[in-house]
Amino acid sequence: MTVVIHWEAFFQVLGAALIGTLIVVGFYALGLRMLVRSGRVPVVTPVEFTDAITVISEKEAKRAAKAAAKAARKSPLSEGEKVLALVAAYACFAVCTAAVVGGILLIVLK
Repeated sequence: MTVVIHWEAFFQVLGAALIGTLIVVGFYALGLRMLVRSGRVPVVTPVEFTDAITVISEKEAKRAAKAAAKAARKSPLSEGEKVLALVAAYACFAVCTAAVVGGILLIVLK
């Protein structure tokens, strides 16, 4: 019994994985950047975990929310530019979603 490696297929899968990763990570990062530019800074409230090493206190969470609100008020963009940045953020997230769903469909339907 001999093992035959199809190198062409291996490199096709490698290339597809690299391109897919670059698309998802790149557009997600760009979407977060556009979300911040639109004045909607995502603030994640802390969650208590029993095995957490460090837990953010309520005071620190309020301080982060206050800083996010202050940054949103200081935005030099006009309202139209903020709306455009928000639309661009949602478009970037839609590209990420389409890439992930497309990858899942390729796996499931093949």
